[in-house]
Amino acid sequence: MVFSISGQLFAISATSVQEIRSADNLGGVVFDLEQSVIKKVRHMVEREGRAYYVLSGCIHFDLSASRPAIVLILRDLPVAVLVNRIEEMAEMTVLYSLPPSFQGLERRWYRGVTVLADRVLPVLEPRGLLTPVELDLLKPAAEECAGRMHAAGQAGTAR
Repeated sequence: MVFSISGQLFAISATSVQEIRSADNLGGVVFDLEQSVIKKVRHMVEREGRAYYVLSGCIHFDLSASRPAIVLILRDLPVAVLVNRIEEMAEMTVLYSLPPSFQGLERRWYRGVTVLADRVLPVLEPRGLLTPVELDLLKPAAEECAGRMHAAGQAGTAR
């Protein structure tokens, strides 16, 4: 799957994506994480008993601000990524190792590069979007949201 964030193209394996949703309708309860210790995560959504941290692709990849229209909800991870649009569905036949010009954090963000329609695209490594340390730092915010949701549910049943 090829998607864009602020005009930059990326690829991700379709098997890494559980669901594609409109950014305006995440289909769950959305919580603002105003005091988030992780700048790229400002929201959390609870859907079907699971919490997902909504990550800004613009902030994560240090791209210019844009209005995301799509959310990629990742499979097997508590992460959803805000993107501008899905560009195309394409079969990725070859995954090349990252060139030496990719250094530092980029080596964690990408599995490699692929060539699609004469374009070289970085292929996202979903587990590189939020590290285990970042996930641990976000846990208190998730627990607070769960507490607010439980309190709201109790208030609703007390009526």
